[in-house]
Amino acid sequence: MFQEIISAQPVIEADRFTLRPLRKSDAGLISMYTSDPRVALGTRAIPHPLPPGAAEAFVARAMAEKRTEDVWVLDGSAQELAEVLGVVSLTRLEDGQSEVGFWVGPGFWNTGFASEAVAALIAANPHKARTLFAEVFQDNPGSARVLSHCGFDYLGDAESYSVARGARVPTWTYVKKMA
Repeated sequence: MFQEIISAQPVIEADRFTLRPLRKSDAGLISMYTSDPRVALGTRAIPHPLPPGAAEAFVARAMAEKRTEDVWVLDGSAQELAEVLGVVSLTRLEDGQSEVGFWVGPGFWNTGFASEAVAALIAANPHKARTLFAEVFQDNPGSARVLSHCGFDYLGDAESYSVARGARVPTWTYVKKMA
């Protein structure tokens, strides 16, 4: 019997779901959610239309031993919710700094799942970061509310390239100093 090896990355408990490392079987639901243009257009890196194999490649990168980004699935299966509700990630930046990223499947928008996931990630602080950064596109005020709700402070305006949009997009940048 083949057993999938998941590299050392903590499982983080939230109230309504568990944040767990990705596994190969997540690719199907990740593909379904990220194929939705509303999800792709809200991110920097998800292309639209989603090419074949993109979700599988994302999962493989997230499971790689030598990675700079740790990715967790919001797994609601223990609470009789979907096995994949969305993802939350931490990307290692310079010493003591990480960047938070997240998306939730459209069927779960306005449920508080994104805020709960980001809050659980902050509380666990698996990178032992002194400072967390995040950015959202300015046309996505819902994600900005998630960050504000989780204690991030507005830092300033910037812009980032969006693969799905094929253009640079104005962003709001946020920072959270950890204790």
